[in-house]
Order: sequence, then structure tokens, then C-alpha cells
Amino acid sequence: MTESQPGHNPRHEPQDAADGEHDDVLDLLGMVRSTPARTEDRESNHGDNQVDTHEDGGADGCETVERDEALTGHIETIAFEALCHGLHDSRVSALLHVLGWPEDFSCFVVAGTPAASYATVRRTILAGIRNLGGKLQIMGRHGSRVAVLVAVQGAATPEVTCTAVLGAFDEQHPVCLVPANREVAGACRGLHAAFSALDAAAAVHTLPRPMRADDVLPERALLGDAAARDELYTAVFSSLLGESPDDPTLSTISAFIDSGGSLDMTARELNVHPNTVRYRLKRAAEMTGWDATDPREAFVLRTAIAVGRMRDAS
Repeated sequence: MTESQPGHNPRHEPQDAADGEHDDVLDLLGMVRSTPARTEDRESNHGDNQVDTHEDGGADGCETVERDEALTGHIETIAFEALCHGLHDSRVSALLHVLGWPEDFSCFVVAGTPAASYATVRRTILAGIRNLGGKLQIMGRHGSRVAVLVAVQGAATPEVTCTAVLGAFDEQHPVCLVPANREVAGACRGLHAAFSALDAAAAVHTLPRPMRADDVLPERALLGDAAARDELYTAVFSSLLGESPDDPTLSTISAFIDSGGSLDMTARELNVHPNTVRYRLKRAAEMTGWDATDPREAFVLRTAIAVGRMRDAS
């Protein structure tokens, strides 16, 4: 991890479990179990699980269920905070097991600014997930934003679920969807990518709704997001290098971008025909998924080249 930069919130960086401020998740669990739940959280949990006081032993049974629900809510909050702080070791896995998550799972993240109170937004989002057959989710607040981590189940897939819950988020602010990752480490990466992308979204004039975390890779890198830099290096720059030192893809893309997107200038610089440049640009777009002839995507490629050259030089 690099040193913090101005305007960068270090909470967004995944950390080794030994480095977190709240290193011992089990100590956190013991502390929170003895702390009364916030009223809004209790209302949210109870609104999702109404209990008939005439069953399960009347009022005593209802109180027991309420205590169990409150404890489950505390564990969910701890798991969410641990993942947001970059903790993804066996202790966090244990917390997820308590919440019913299996050892091996695939999950995605939807995050944004809530359109109403947290309790209302929570009920709306959970109802949308359950209507799609989703049963496992962890939801929480991170500053002014809300995020939900959802296990892929039934029709609760990333795109379908995000569409179903989009109305719970403020229309004046971006919503980020992070596609499926695997297991606890993937859940941690997904939450980090979502909040980092929402921080970076202000730098881009027009973004789709929902946006993807990859839509703002360069801006995330500028904020000091190590995961974004890694992705620019491994997924973009390394692809431009090709399979041999003689591969001309990187030099072609670099010359094309430096020329301001001129085929003729690039061709003269490389001493090749403009059609050769066109072919190489098309091939690079197929390899990396980013098209140098598009101004926005050219910026992604330029940033990836800068990151790659600096990393290789060091």
C-alpha cells in the first residue's frame, strides 16, 4: 500500500488483518453484544421480521426472537465494518458462517447514496433481493452511503438485482455495481472497489447508471487506490506488452495517444502504413477491452501505460 495522498480516505484501502485499527473481530463481537442496538437498526431488523406474540411462548418467545434478531444485526454490522476495513481472515469468515454464508460463495456489491432513511432503504433493498430468490446479504452504512453485499442465488444476479433495487438510491448521486467476486477476500475487494469508485465518480462528467467500478479506474488510481493501479497494470498494461519483446502493440498505442489520435502522424512516427496502425489499434482493443480511438478509453490506456512504466522502472 502506498502512503496516503491528499483527499484520500485510507479506510477504503484493503489492509492486512494485522494492520487494522479493530484487529480482533472477536473482541469487537463481544463489545457490540453488550451494547444496545441503535433504534433505527432495531426498527429496520424488526420491520423485516415481524413476529406474532401469540407464538413461540407469547411475550417471552417474542422477546427471545427480538434478542436473536438484534444479535444477528450486530454480527452483520461487525462483518460489514470488518470487510470495509480490509479484514478478510478466518475470523471474518466465522462471522459470515454465523450469518449463514457458506465457505465458498460468489457475491457482488451495490452501493450508493440512500434516497430515504436507512431503515426504509434497508427494507426496500432486502425486499427486492428476496423477491429474486436471494437469501444471503450483508448491508451497512459507510459515511453517507449504503452498500449491500449480495450472494449470487436464484435470480439475484448482479445486473438483475441492481435494477430491482435502483430506486432505493438517490437519483442525484451515482450508484455503483461491482460484479461478482469469490469468497471473503472477494467480498472485501468488492466493497472497497464500490466506495473507491463512488469517491472517484465526481471527476467524470457522464457516467452510466449504474456505473461499474472499472468505469473510473484512472480516477481511482489518482485517489491512491492500489487495487485500481494493480488492475491497470495486470489487465491493461500487461496485455499491451504482448507475448514477446518485439510486439508492437504498446508502442503503437503510445504513439497514437501521444499524437492526439492521428493515424497519419502515428504511421509516420512508426514508419508503417496507416492501415497497419488501424489493425494494431483494433487488436489492442480486443486484447484489453479499451479502444484508443475513444477519448475516454484512451485516457484509461494512457493511465495504464504510465502506471506500467513507472512500476517496471522501479
